[in-house]
Amino acid sequence: MPSKSQKNATSQKPFEAAGLPEDVAAIRAEIKKFFATQDAAGKRIGSYKHGVYAFYDYDGEPIYVGQTEEKLSGRVSRHLTNQRTDAVAMNVLDPFEVAYIEAWPLDDMVRGLSKKEKKSLLDRAEYTVFQKVLRESALGAVLNEKEMAPRNEIKLSLSNKQRIIPETIFRQRKHPDIRIARRATTIASLARVISERDVSDGLRRTLLTQARRLERLAAQRVRELGITSDYKKG
Repeated sequence: MPSKSQKNATSQKPFEAAGLPEDVAAIRAEIKKFFATQDAAGKRIGSYKHGVYAFYDYDGEPIYVGQTEEKLSGRVSRHLTNQRTDAVAMNVLDPFEVAYIEAWPLDDMVRGLSKKEKKSLLDRAEYTVFQKVLRESALGAVLNEKEMAPRNEIKLSLSNKQRIIPETIFRQRKHPDIRIARRATTIASLARVISERDVSDGLRRTLLTQARRLERLAAQRVRELGITSDYKKG
């Protein structure tokens, strides 16, 4: 018959294995904290139904822009915490790469508009943010696979931006060798999707952008280590 201590040890195992890994739980807590932050009007950022958002990597390089007509917290969280978005499921966006979130709540701007007018304003706001981040990008490109039709830009509402990775995890994940490995894996997965399906031109452009992102980071790493390379860009 098992001793009392053995029973206790056995009963603790399911508890120890349950729940999220510590780093994942810490990041989700930061995401939750970001969306609980109140803006100048005293309203929680995550409670806004309409808005545009942008993701940035560990170098502050913009990587993805999106819009939502549901709660900002719901839409963004689905990108970052599970596979229930096309961008993540198709290996366009690796949630591991997202270190910062920026959000532009738009409820005040769409109030009183018809459904069609709301959609038009959201599209214009998304296009405005898209152009903004392209200007900020060292590569002049982000990972959005869908073609962003040109629209009249608008004056954006005040944004809220925050890092969602705690400091100890940030230092580890920011290491270039870890990020190079992640990007290479993402590229392989995305290339496999493209090889197996009839995909859009946008998805192929995304593959090229991912390859450029990998090349840039790998080149920076080689220079950082003082390694001489005979490689020249064609």
